Amino acid sequence: MAAIQQLNDSLSNKIAAGEVVERPASIVKELVENAIDANSKQILVEIEEGGLSSIRIVDDGGGIEPEELELAFLRHATSKIKTDRDLFTIRTLGFRGEALPSIASVSTVLISTSTGSQGVEMTLQGGVIKDKKPSGARRGTSIVVEDLFFNTPARLKYLKTVLTESGHVSDVMNRMALAYPSIGFHYVSDGKTMLKTAGNGDTLQVIAQVYGRQTASTMVEIQGSSLDYELSGYVAKPELTRASRQYMSIFINGRYIRNYKLAKAIQQGFYTLLPIGRYPIAVLKLEMDLR
Repeated sequence: MAAIQQLNDSLSNKIAAGEVVERPASIVKELVENAIDANSKQILVEIEEGGLSSIRIVDDGGGIEPEELELAFLRHATSKIKTDRDLFTIRTLGFRGEALPSIASVSTVLISTSTGSQGVEMTLQGGVIKDKKPSGARRGTSIVVEDLFFNTPARLKYLKTVLTESGHVSDVMNRMALAYPSIGFHYVSDGKTMLKTAGNGDTLQVIAQVYGRQTASTMVEIQGSSLDYELSGYVAKPELTRASRQYMSIFINGRYIRNYKLAKAIQQGFYTLLPIGRYPIAVLKLEMDLR
């Protein structure tokens, strides 16, 4: 048996990237979640060639302090948990401190951020800092990710076509917009606007942007509550169905989840009104006490 040794940071980050960075859509998800956690009101996402060529995300959130930017790219560096107890009351979408170092380890990253006073800009390649300098003071963060998997070419062959990868990014952006109607999302793919929401808190308006006005016009608002949770959302009338479960979006405390039992419960709510092999359109949000 070979001698046991501790892996260096570069190799550890590449291994961690295998869990965090599955495809371009994974990067978009992680960075948009960071933007939401930073209390952003407007989030711009631009991709080129399905995100394989470039991903750019700009927000107007709280930003990162200049002296903390390098720390943000270290593994398990996070502002979201401090004690064991915090693990049981997590309200943020991210908390492990894995996303930024994992993404940077397999790409070239240019980040510019400011808390509203002095800004800082930093370039990393393969997780190594190449340049760092002062930048503008616009409050928020801008991140550009390029050359994805340049140093792990074997992983490139597992990615699909540009159209497929774009579809995965679109799915992430649609779910984010549905989960957070109070945030204005602007999603652009190869120069074409694919999604733009007002950020006025109107879920039905977001449904119209994602699924079309005709679909939104058939949606029925539902609400309910118990001692354990509060339920709100919209379901389409039985005459409007789809051939897959993809159009059922379930969110718990702002997180999109896939749960067979909950999806089955939605279907059973329609009883015999659904044709065989057809599924309802639904956007349901559950808010639960974390304790």
